[in-house]
Formats: sequence, C-alpha cells, structure tokens
Amino acid sequence: MSSIPVPDSAAVRLDIWLWAARFYKTRSLAKQAVETGKVDIGGQRAKPSRAVKVGDELQVQRGDERFQVRVLALSAQRGSASVAQTLYLESDESRAAREEARARRAAERNGYRPPEHKPDKRARRLIQALGDIDAI
Repeated sequence: MSSIPVPDSAAVRLDIWLWAARFYKTRSLAKQAVETGKVDIGGQRAKPSRAVKVGDELQVQRGDERFQVRVLALSAQRGSASVAQTLYLESDESRAAREEARARRAAERNGYRPPEHKPDKRARRLIQALGDIDAI
C-alpha cells in the first residue's frame, strides 16, 4: 500500500495528516489530541477539520514529547514510517529538547533495579517484618 501524495495547491484535514505522518496510531486519537489542545498551527489552537498546507508550522504534543515541525508534503493515506518522515521536517531545537528529556528520564530510571526473581520464604518474612515496624 503506497502513499498517495496530494498536490501542493490542495489541503488535507489536520487529523488525517497527523495520522498519515504517524504522530498518532489512529485518526480518532489524532482528532482527540487536536480537540484537547495538544496540536497548534502557527501558535494557534486548531480544529480537527482545519486544512493543513505545505509550509505550515505545527507544534504537536504526544505524551511527554513535544514536536515542532514544518509541513513539507501532504498525504491523506497512512504509509510506511519512511514515507511518513518525508511529510515533515522537525526543528533542531525540538529534536535536541526531546533527546535531553529522554536522557533525563533514563537517568531517573537508573536508580531502580527490579528483583531478578520472586522472594523466597525467608525474604517474604523479612518483608512482612518490615511492614510490621511501620504499624508500631
């Protein structure tokens, strides 16, 4: 299934473009994100039916990540990830901020180490004894 490019003079709905560019897994998730204010076009809040044109600047928030992208091409069909990446250009500042946030989250996780196996009978009793200390 190949992506059908849309002529530059045409426009595509914002929720369809976000879905085709693989920012969201489903069109309904893209629509919900636009309705809840997680997507801005040119610094303004948009509706899901807003027309996206080549050259538009978008700010997309997905979870903890924030993307600042410029629309390079339009597509109304979802294609492969490599095709989707050609639809937009992410700014260097946005990419650097996302990498920094990812490194910060990884550093916060480094202190925690999950146990390698379930606790045995002796370890369970010690855990229960520790719980009894808090009750005193």
